[in-house]
Amino acid sequence: MMRRHKGREVPLPTTGGAGSGVADVASAANARALPVKRLRHPLIGTLALAVGVIVILPVLSLAFVALSGTGEDWPHLIANVLPGAVSTTLALLAMVAALTSVAGVACAWAVVAYDFPFRRILSWALVLPLAVPPYLAAYAFGEFFHYQGPVQGLVREIFGFQTIRDYWFPDIRSTWGTAFVLASVLYPYVYLTTRIVFLMQGRNIADVARTLGASPARVFWRVLLPVARPAIVAGVALVLMETINDIGAAEYFGVRTLTVAVYTTWLNRGSLEGGAQIALLMLVLVLLLLVAEQWARRRQRFHSGRGTHLKVHPPRTALKGWRRVALPAAVSLPILSGFGVPITIFGQYASRRLEQFVSPDVASAFLNSLMTASLTATLTVVIALFLLNAQRLSKGRVMAATVRLASVGYALPGGILGLGLLFVLARFDNSLDAFARAWLGFSTGLLLTGSAAAVIIACTIRFVALAEGAVRSGMEKLPGSLDEAARSLGKTPAQSATSVLLPLLKPAILTAAVLVFVDTVKELSATILLRPFGFSTLATHVYENASRGVPEEGAVAAIVIIVTAMVPVVLLSGALVRDAEASL
Repeated sequence: MMRRHKGREVPLPTTGGAGSGVADVASAANARALPVKRLRHPLIGTLALAVGVIVILPVLSLAFVALSGTGEDWPHLIANVLPGAVSTTLALLAMVAALTSVAGVACAWAVVAYDFPFRRILSWALVLPLAVPPYLAAYAFGEFFHYQGPVQGLVREIFGFQTIRDYWFPDIRSTWGTAFVLASVLYPYVYLTTRIVFLMQGRNIADVARTLGASPARVFWRVLLPVARPAIVAGVALVLMETINDIGAAEYFGVRTLTVAVYTTWLNRGSLEGGAQIALLMLVLVLLLLVAEQWARRRQRFHSGRGTHLKVHPPRTALKGWRRVALPAAVSLPILSGFGVPITIFGQYASRRLEQFVSPDVASAFLNSLMTASLTATLTVVIALFLLNAQRLSKGRVMAATVRLASVGYALPGGILGLGLLFVLARFDNSLDAFARAWLGFSTGLLLTGSAAAVIIACTIRFVALAEGAVRSGMEKLPGSLDEAARSLGKTPAQSATSVLLPLLKPAILTAAVLVFVDTVKELSATILLRPFGFSTLATHVYENASRGVPEEGAVAAIVIIVTAMVPVVLLSGALVRDAEASL
């Protein structure tokens, strides 16, 4: 049987008879040699565009609400809110960026370049603080450095002080204290990105530089840091977006950031327009961060050892004397700060409240978190697979731009996303109710506004980029001719995707689902805005108790959150490092 391809006949593959397998392979090889015609699927393109519009719709509605205001709030905002909130936010971002850069880069280079006791254990333990949400860390540090806490108690015992008036102790409830807490749990973003670059590039380049007579200090500052700069900037950008997104830590410490100003302007002053206007200012700040990150990575290039015969890893420098003890002690400090303090404080509180592990409130919050995270993970993975498959089929710039549009949700702080989505869902519910009243004779009420579905929609919009990135990384490792060969054997695009690509993408799909699940369990800011009355997740359960001044009552829920997030974070770190080492 013959088929026509660009004016000439091409034999179709046979499916039966002796030697049909060889014929199939030969036909597949011939198909790969032929230019593949770009497939056009208007329905798929329309659906992909609809996903992108849904993601960006909360931002558009937020802008509409902000611009529709009368402006009567601006004199108050300009005089009393924005100057302090903007300066505090910028100062907080600067301090967090500096602290996470120092901690992340130093720890990454230490575990890659030097050999010391417990190096392997410390190398994966350095990612443990990523399992601790910033608001949990803030509650733990607040108790740890409290007057009745262990630190000040030790100070009084050592120096014999009797009252707080006898000595001075820094106040953790301040901008610098908030920066320290946020940096303690967010530095792993910088550590992971920088460590991968050092594994792929650092020691080889350092050895070459040292053979030319450069000192270790000169090698690090003049060679290694410039090479790692794009990775450092990428990690710091993630840190700063998480810092902007934070509401729990800043509010608990009384630090008036822009995020806190959005909530207070809306809830305390009853001004939706004022809150939306501050949220747009935050969005501008986020966009500037993204532009800066892209600019810093504009010339990023990596040299891979794949394909060469030199697979020998340069040896790590063995430390001796006091350095052999000092370096592991120094590397342990970020772990003790970002993970040790929260797990110790909440572990002590939880040990006195073991009955709460089976209490109805915690059980309900756990089930709500499990349901929300599971549905969000499923939806994001399905959407990510659909978008990437649509881009693979069309291979056009329009579809690539559509997929990028659908991925901007991760850059939106949860507060901004929640506020914008609240306006969209309210308008949808009101329009649907008006239609039902006019044409069907009954009222639908509020279907999505103030429901668990709203929380799931918000988390899906925000984390679809996370799932898309994980699935894309797995898809890029597959040969591009796989699905084309399958189609040349008579498979439709849908059959090619389900029978060829999906089985090979199982690890990437699982990674994407786990990442989204963990981040949804930890999510707080959008959930506070959108959840229905009486609906508590583990995160909001802890937040509610902390807001009442009794964070210890949420200790059990805090432990559950940390344990739920800890195992996937460690597994992800190991997978990233193994992948980087395999490319050497």
